[in-house]
Amino acid sequence: MARESFDDETLAWMREMPLSHVLDKLRDEGRLFWRRDPDFVPEKDKRTVRLFLSSPSGFAWEVLVTGLKWFDVRARKGGGGGIDLVMHLLRIDFVKAVKLLSSGAGAAAERKPERQG
Repeated sequence: MARESFDDETLAWMREMPLSHVLDKLRDEGRLFWRRDPDFVPEKDKRTVRLFLSSPSGFAWEVLVTGLKWFDVRARKGGGGGIDLVMHLLRIDFVKAVKLLSSGAGAAAERKPERQG
């Protein structure tokens, strides 16, 4: 059985992808719905936002997001980056999460760095 491997550039791009983009991708694929809680007032870090997520099957999450870090309040689990979040929400392994995030027509164009200079 061949081992899956991904280049460092792809993995770095996915680890730096804003979590809102990750959630938009899952939404666009019909895997979940999400919305930001406009009434949430963070206690520790003013950048923290609370998101309510739900799956078409009716499963729901309450997730706190600060930058690339996330915490599922109900499951009392957290992590960092989109790969971890996809693995947690969809209960899939690393390889499947990376493939899901790298799929789509716009994925390659999104990760091409802009050259300066």
